[in-house]
Amino acid sequence: MSESENLSPLDLTSSLEALLFVSAEPVLPSQLGQALDVSLAAVEQGLKELDGELRARGLRLQRHAGRVQLTTAPEAAELVERFLGLEATSRLSRAALETLAIIAYQQPVTRPQVDAVRGVNSEGVMKSLLGKGLVQEVGRTDGPGRPILYGTSLEFLQHFGLNSLLELPPLNLPEPENGNGHDETLKG
Repeated sequence: MSESENLSPLDLTSSLEALLFVSAEPVLPSQLGQALDVSLAAVEQGLKELDGELRARGLRLQRHAGRVQLTTAPEAAELVERFLGLEATSRLSRAALETLAIIAYQQPVTRPQVDAVRGVNSEGVMKSLLGKGLVQEVGRTDGPGRPILYGTSLEFLQHFGLNSLLELPPLNLPEPENGNGHDETLKG
């Protein structure tokens, strides 16, 4: 066990906060462990404690694709935008929100798969979402034509004030009905 592993949780938590504060990009927890000379388990525990402490402040930990980053709290978005003189974020159309929901819950997903769920061509909406940085190409399928696979981006999480995809609300699909609302199981 290294000397750094003997840090108190507050010291480790403060060290993690400092490294995340100066990092321009999201980082892997293993990178934090290497920088602090502590185990990955210690980093994860420290990140959990830091996340709890930040809930009472204007910052949040955000996780995406195995990386972690320090961001401002979504509740402070309007204040931060006003302070920095940024334009208000553009509103998303119903079609864009619908497409984003499909991608968020089914990712990775191809555009034809999105089209099949929506029942309409989504090419224009997908281009718009790519342009806004809310979705990104995450690979290609092995099928005919090797269509592009899409997933949500870090900007998606930031736009919706999510720390990770695990914070998406549960997808509650309606139960299929047989027309009269009753279960008509055949009894033999």
